[in-house]
Amino acid sequence: MQTNEPLQEIRQTIILNAPIEKVWKAVSTAEGMAAWWMPSTFEPIIGHEFILHAGPYGDSPCKVTELDPPNKVGFNWGKDWQLTFELKDLGGKTEFTLIHSGWDADKVTEFGQSHQAVRGFMNGGWEKIVQEKLPSVVEA
Repeated sequence: MQTNEPLQEIRQTIILNAPIEKVWKAVSTAEGMAAWWMPSTFEPIIGHEFILHAGPYGDSPCKVTELDPPNKVGFNWGKDWQLTFELKDLGGKTEFTLIHSGWDADKVTEFGQSHQAVRGFMNGGWEKIVQEKLPSVVEA
């Protein structure tokens, strides 16, 4: 039985002790993203198609869909997901919010796993990445 109910998006927010320009560089360049997340061929150009090198899960095709420097960048990830990074200037500090949406209880990933199962472990993964890895890079 299909429910057609979307699963709740994943949101992670943190206040970073770094200026918005430094955080923007970390979340809107391939070099920056590789330092706290994963390698890619990302370029900050609307419509740019790129690859996320997701380690044991293989390469994922992506496409830049939103770009508002230095406040927002978003892209499609694989066949179902949307990832958005939002930044707010707090005068020398930056509020960073990651939004991972596109979850659907009736869908499976390209890797044959249910969205519900993948969402569960990705939620924990994003928490570690946003709360620990990103600050270790931009606050250094």
